[in-house]
Amino acid sequence: MSLNKFKYFKFRFGDRYDGWRVRKVDTVFRVIPYFLRTRMDAQNFFEEKLVIDDLEAFIKKHKEDLPDLSIMHIIIAAMIRLFAQRPNLNRFVMWNKIFSRNHLNISIAVKRSLSDDGEETLIKPFFMPSDTLYDVVEKIKTELENNQKVGQQNGSDAVAGLIGKLPDFLLRFVVFCLLWMDKIGIMPSIINKVSPWHSSIFLTNVGSIGVQSIYHHLYEFGTCSIFVAMGKKTRENLIDTSGNIEPQKSIMLKFVLDERVCDGFYYASSMRILNKILSNPEQLLTPPEKVLIDEGVGRKRIDQ
Repeated sequence: MSLNKFKYFKFRFGDRYDGWRVRKVDTVFRVIPYFLRTRMDAQNFFEEKLVIDDLEAFIKKHKEDLPDLSIMHIIIAAMIRLFAQRPNLNRFVMWNKIFSRNHLNISIAVKRSLSDDGEETLIKPFFMPSDTLYDVVEKIKTELENNQKVGQQNGSDAVAGLIGKLPDFLLRFVVFCLLWMDKIGIMPSIINKVSPWHSSIFLTNVGSIGVQSIYHHLYEFGTCSIFVAMGKKTRENLIDTSGNIEPQKSIMLKFVLDERVCDGFYYASSMRILNKILSNPEQLLTPPEKVLIDEGVGRKRIDQ
């Protein structure tokens, strides 16, 4: 099982099978990963209130051609479009070095049934930066259909179940080996393929169980640099300049970001672009005009 990789650059010494080494980077950012050695050290927290009245109208408008469309689909499609324009967001830090991920995937926590005893699993669909909202809905639908049945195991469940059966002393040794193999880029790709912690974004929709958004920590194992939590819908009445009361629905998005992959200005600019995309979801129905690449990799594309 191979990763769904972008075919932008040829492999070069120092690259990983899941990412290209970022060589063109400011001196400060080259040094920071040696001081902030873990993602826990480098976590930044950010929240964005998303007004969803127009998004719900958009969903209603397209209920015939996109019957499965939800706000979560739109947010995911908007993030994919954002990564197509802001490729530095798709970086990760491993063993004090910065890499540009050569694929785009999103780990999504899924509850197979809404109950205290309901099984929870994770899906990790792969996307291309040029994917449209139609592609996103179809790929997520396929993953959900393959993983939604109670008692059914996907690759992530199977690997976790196998490792979990090991005795404690052997489990510690296996996990230690996986951590170090991942650091130096020789961990088996099958583990990378099924691991939810090796992803561009980790997304949890806690609003689906009626909970407000939370700040969720990043994981030390894996390569995920962005964690996004969606909260439940809230209603409030706003008073406009004329004194009229206008009802408004919104959800809160909370981000936890690894500050080592790019600077605060890049993150802030990216959040503004994400807001612009979400304010005009019609653009997600067609591919982007152009997909940008990470210039920090420091080489020409193979198709140039």
